[in-house]
Amino acid sequence: MPDFAQIVVIPFENREFDEGIGNHQMPNYNLLAAQYTLLTQYYTLRHPSLPNYIALMGGNTFGITKDCTKCFVNVPSLTDQIESSGRTWKAYMEDMPSSCLIGNKGNYVQKHDPFIYFDSIRLNTARGQRLVVPLTDLSTDLTSGVLPDFAYIMPNLCNSTHNATSLNPFCSLDTVDDWLRNMVQKLQKGFDATGKPYLIVVTWDEGSSSASCCVLPKSAGGRVATLLISPQAKNGFQDATPYTHYSLLKTIETAWTLPLLGHAADEVNALIMAPWR
Repeated sequence: MPDFAQIVVIPFENREFDEGIGNHQMPNYNLLAAQYTLLTQYYTLRHPSLPNYIALMGGNTFGITKDCTKCFVNVPSLTDQIESSGRTWKAYMEDMPSSCLIGNKGNYVQKHDPFIYFDSIRLNTARGQRLVVPLTDLSTDLTSGVLPDFAYIMPNLCNSTHNATSLNPFCSLDTVDDWLRNMVQKLQKGFDATGKPYLIVVTWDEGSSSASCCVLPKSAGGRVATLLISPQAKNGFQDATPYTHYSLLKTIETAWTLPLLGHAADEVNALIMAPWR
């Protein structure tokens, strides 16, 4: 397992594996899948969005079954572990009008922002204001060379594919694909300047089916295409090992020698090992 200097997670919304892979409207996404590592049997936990995001950060859905706005949890999260280890983190939320906003505003929605659901972030005003910020802060951090060790980049409702339709030329899969290309290029330019090992994970909160695997319920959140973009990832490699969101959490924690949270500790949620050089 590489000891990544920096890890970035970019989640998209509501597309099954074959809605992205092989889709002519997403040539850049498919080019990245061909160039780096594609996880072909990656399964999400359930519908709708929020439980998946919470699980990615906390190792459990904590009984959350819907996109609620006040279902806060007083439990440890990945971000607490990252800070305890001496590392840094920040969440960049596109179209968030102000740092650590609670509620919805325009193309920003609370249900796609898991961080404010954790009491240790939401109730610590200074922490939340500093670390859960609008995406516009990303360019400044990259230019200043202060991108954190762990970055979570959430596109808005349009650029995440949540609202993308063929009938809306300003919010289509082509638009999403261009957004991803620009974002990955911007990140890689910054990473290449340091020469340190990095990992960019492109995944999806849920698919459009109820496909399941492993010990997930018979009806789960669908099968999605997850990309591992890194100089340490095998080129043109497809990994058919069954994985879940808990596998991704386990992999981040293992890379940084952090304790495993919740279901990330379950043996059945496989560690992502095969893709690394």
